Amino acid sequence: MYLISLGAGVLVGVIYGLINVRSPAPPAIALVGLLGMLIGEQLVPIAKRVVRQEPVSVSWFSSECAPKITGLPPRAQDKDGGPDGPPAV
Repeated sequence: MYLISLGAGVLVGVIYGLINVRSPAPPAIALVGLLGMLIGEQLVPIAKRVVRQEPVSVSWFSSECAPKITGLPPRAQDKDGGPDGPPAV
């Protein structure tokens, strides 16, 4: 998936170079903006949990928010339900 994304970016870069067009945004600024968008999206679920007075634990954040920010799949949980103990029934 990452290689396809990189390849698409390189292809667009080659096309931009061939037609003498500069990228619409400086790359570093664009990437920082995208990171900010990903982080901002995760502030909503955190705020909802705070309003409902539910705990915002590190394990919840790493399973619910971190995968959406990093693009990595969530870690597989142990048979006992992971670091928070067995799942509630």
